[in-house]
Amino acid sequence: MNLKLENKTALVTGSTAGIGFAIARSLAAEGTRVIVNGRTEERVSEAIAAILRSRSNAMLEPFVADLADAEATIEAARRFPSIDILVNNLGVYQPKPFEQVTDDDWRAIIQTNFMSGVRLSRHYLPRMKSANWGRIIFISSESAMNIPVEMIHYGVTKTMQVALARGLAEMTVGTAVTVNSVLAGPTRSEGVEKFLADMARTKNVTPVEIEKEFFRTTRPSSLLQRFATTDEVAALVTFVARPLSSATNGAALRVDGGVVRSIF
Repeated sequence: MNLKLENKTALVTGSTAGIGFAIARSLAAEGTRVIVNGRTEERVSEAIAAILRSRSNAMLEPFVADLADAEATIEAARRFPSIDILVNNLGVYQPKPFEQVTDDDWRAIIQTNFMSGVRLSRHYLPRMKSANWGRIIFISSESAMNIPVEMIHYGVTKTMQVALARGLAEMTVGTAVTVNSVLAGPTRSEGVEKFLADMARTKNVTPVEIEKEFFRTTRPSSLLQRFATTDEVAALVTFVARPLSSATNGAALRVDGGVVRSIF
């Protein structure tokens, strides 16, 4: 069995920054041809250049599109009719009181966080089954299990992803195709870095102190007691993408730093 991912093609949605970028970089290091996706040509070009700086022989292809848009999925299917690995990473979040979350807010976040993965999976899953090999991975969140009161709409979309992944996995019986969810915990992305810096300036303390306060008051159940790195999340995703992970299917895999107090 080939334990790595040479000669495979992966589409990582929303891969110009954060967890998505780390996943794209990690898969590229495995010898995978990676389709790097973002909403603007500038962001995609910057991401590709950054990966090439660390791995000059990486096989990368740009795909500029907002995959929250149904038309963008049609274009993805046209340009890349078959792929081996689909990482549904595209997602947005916004803290907002439930009473202020409008119907338009609900529609927008569901289109981005959920329907983008629905549409892409609807195209690629049958083709993976025909080829008798494939990986579909949804980047969910511990918020799927611990719905955050400050952004209930976000948590709901993350739970929807887990349910979708399990349902799709049921369609892969007897094949070498797997569908799994990865539930990331608090992760040190670019957005989190900015949040820590802004809060530190506001309170006239250091970002390190803000991080300690966050885990003391907001995520006290964390066993890690720090933000995970994007590379730590990407490492689990990369394992799930490998052939050796073939017995892992229909699972919700946590890389949450122990935030969720559950033995299952």
